[in-house]
Amino acid sequence: MKTLQAVRGMNDILPADSALWQYFERTVADLLTGYGYQQIRLPIVEPTELFKRSIGEVTDIVEKEMYTFDDRNGDSLTLRPEGTAGCVRAMLQHGLLGSGVGQKVWYTGPMFRHERPQKGRYRQFHQVGVETFNLTGPDIDAELIALSWRLWQRLGISDAVKLELNSLGTSADRARYRDDLVTYLKARFEQLDEDSQRRLASNPLRILDSKNETTQALLVAAPKLADYLNDEARAHFTELRVLLDAIGIPYQINPRLVRGLDYYGLTVFEWVTDQLGAQGTVCAGGRYDGLVEQLGGKAAPAVGFAMGIERLLLLIETLGKVPAELARQVDVYLVTLGEAAVTAGLRLAEQLRDRLPGLRLVVHAGGGSFKSQFKKADKSGALYALVLGENEVAEQQIGLKPLRTEEEQENLSWQDLPARLAQII
Repeated sequence: MKTLQAVRGMNDILPADSALWQYFERTVADLLTGYGYQQIRLPIVEPTELFKRSIGEVTDIVEKEMYTFDDRNGDSLTLRPEGTAGCVRAMLQHGLLGSGVGQKVWYTGPMFRHERPQKGRYRQFHQVGVETFNLTGPDIDAELIALSWRLWQRLGISDAVKLELNSLGTSADRARYRDDLVTYLKARFEQLDEDSQRRLASNPLRILDSKNETTQALLVAAPKLADYLNDEARAHFTELRVLLDAIGIPYQINPRLVRGLDYYGLTVFEWVTDQLGAQGTVCAGGRYDGLVEQLGGKAAPAVGFAMGIERLLLLIETLGKVPAELARQVDVYLVTLGEAAVTAGLRLAEQLRDRLPGLRLVVHAGGGSFKSQFKKADKSGALYALVLGENEVAEQQIGLKPLRTEEEQENLSWQDLPARLAQII
């Protein structure tokens, strides 16, 4: 019988890799808690209409990449391709925006897009999303950017990422700009790449994102969105840059940065790296003040970002920034020989866990000689083995054997063991 495999582009996260994931998730959770953000947990499956109304029906995500199916009731459902729309839906459904009180939330979990799998890009991928609601002004935009910057510092990758900024202005600004951009590009239609020709009729701003060299060359002389911003949008962007300068966060203005989702306006930003080849964006977001109203609520300001966990972990590994302590998942390995030792060992292990909650202790299971057990203890990566045979049980003693140095084995009373482990672990 053929062995079943995971779905292409959807990967298992094996035990050897989980320590880095857990380290990343702890670091993120601690940081966000410190900034006053609360976690929200959202469904993986949402009504397809939610994404059509939020992301936009003529985007690549909705047209080509969503995993969509009809359930047994005939309802069209979709595995979420991103988290913001579901977060807004939850805010509206549970009445969390009606009071006008500011909301700061974050979430994490898998997202799904039917893209061509490659290094750093998968069909099931994981994100951390951070969203704020009912908070106006560029100061909250700056806080989100500062929060992400602090995360890069904690992870040791701040020297490998750079911040790109742009303002998309208001919807009226973009409409005026879109008309002039379309006029400019229509006159050069034959020179556009095939993808950009298709987008010209459906979503012309996305042409600014084109990676085609010929199209990029055409855009050099194209109208610039910055020239179409009204006074309010221009002031918002100026104040944001003043705040970032005050905090000391370096940035680069990228006039072609538009993001791939239709709901963005005013501030947009990306954190990019040149260490991961084509998959250079590790975090992106911006302001989406119109999305709440677009999904049936009263107009409410909103801004947020999402970061790709797989890409960030790949960057951490590429830069050699994996904390050394993650290489060891076991502190102590208890080997036992004889029925009395097995019983006493289990009892002693639970007592140690009571006294030393942070101790990573593995109790050997399945029997075997001392020699075979020591091989497993060594393979576990433990620093020490605890040795318990029937003679030790009779004397209420235990051996403490270093596995990573040439030091001699110590013999300790059960009573003294917790204090000794606390000294050396």
